[in-house]
Amino acid sequence: MGVSLREILTDYKKPASPADLAKTCAVDGNNALYQFVTTIRQPDGTPLMDNQGRITSHLSGLFFRVTNFLESGMRPIFIFDGKPPEMKQVTIEARRELRDEAAASYKEAIAAGDLEAASKYARSASRLDAETFSSSQKLLTLMGIPWFVAPSEGEAQAAVMAQKGDVAFSISQDYDSLLFGTPRLVRNMTVSRKRKVHGRTISVNPEIITLSELLSGLKITRENLIEMGILIGTDFNDGIKGIGPKKALKIVRDGAFDKTIKENCPNLDCEEIMKFFLNPPYSSDYRLNWKDPDTEGILSYLCEDYEFSRTRIEAILEKLNKGKGQKTLDQWFG
Repeated sequence: MGVSLREILTDYKKPASPADLAKTCAVDGNNALYQFVTTIRQPDGTPLMDNQGRITSHLSGLFFRVTNFLESGMRPIFIFDGKPPEMKQVTIEARRELRDEAAASYKEAIAAGDLEAASKYARSASRLDAETFSSSQKLLTLMGIPWFVAPSEGEAQAAVMAQKGDVAFSISQDYDSLLFGTPRLVRNMTVSRKRKVHGRTISVNPEIITLSELLSGLKITRENLIEMGILIGTDFNDGIKGIGPKKALKIVRDGAFDKTIKENCPNLDCEEIMKFFLNPPYSSDYRLNWKDPDTEGILSYLCEDYEFSRTRIEAILEKLNKGKGQKTLDQWFG
């Protein structure tokens, strides 16, 4: 998902220190929930579920990750996607088809006893539904964490909030946040801290990308960065075959963007895409109010409704309420 810029970003990814993170931030809610339902699974790919068969992977990820945020002094607000723009419908449909194909392959892998393949296909078949969002938003409310449904793309709303100074940075795995203009993007906050790559386990640590440093280092403008995204491919258009980040960078530096588009996809409305990234739908109708967690409400919701371990949840809540010698979350946020 999102625009593929990884190849040119290596020199601009910096380790995010505790001091960098202990601030107000906007979390791309859809992106975070997708990370949870994709990665928090059994070895065969089965998500965590209660005895009624209801998926709980997202609730587990959300509760434990948000408590980590709070212990680090972070003040998160979760932003969820609203109505997608019309030009994203093709991408949405393509993703739906891929998930359906992965779901079918998962069943075949399970029948064949191939757990490794089953796990891979299960992750690819992951999807978010209305229940995922409503249960997550209820848990956030019980935890005292503000959340908000954006008019359109959540990461765009988060980026604008960061531009206005309402939050210090945005959190997402997608590089689209940079095209939307977030001054600082923090990644690897909602993913597992350990990951298997080619059979070995590696550590995954939070990293921060500062947009001004990126643009200065690449010697391009934000508009150029959006042009690169269009050439590579965004959620709103297919890229041009054979053009990756490095080639796209050369094209925009050479001033050959318009010529390249005209030769390869003359019917593409680049102006509409550029306008959406530069001025996305945005709302100011949100409140940055954090509250103490509703301890009994959380215990009832997670432990009685969804059968989480009461002992474990109580231990986390007790630790939260003590908070490094402080007694309440309000004192952390004062």
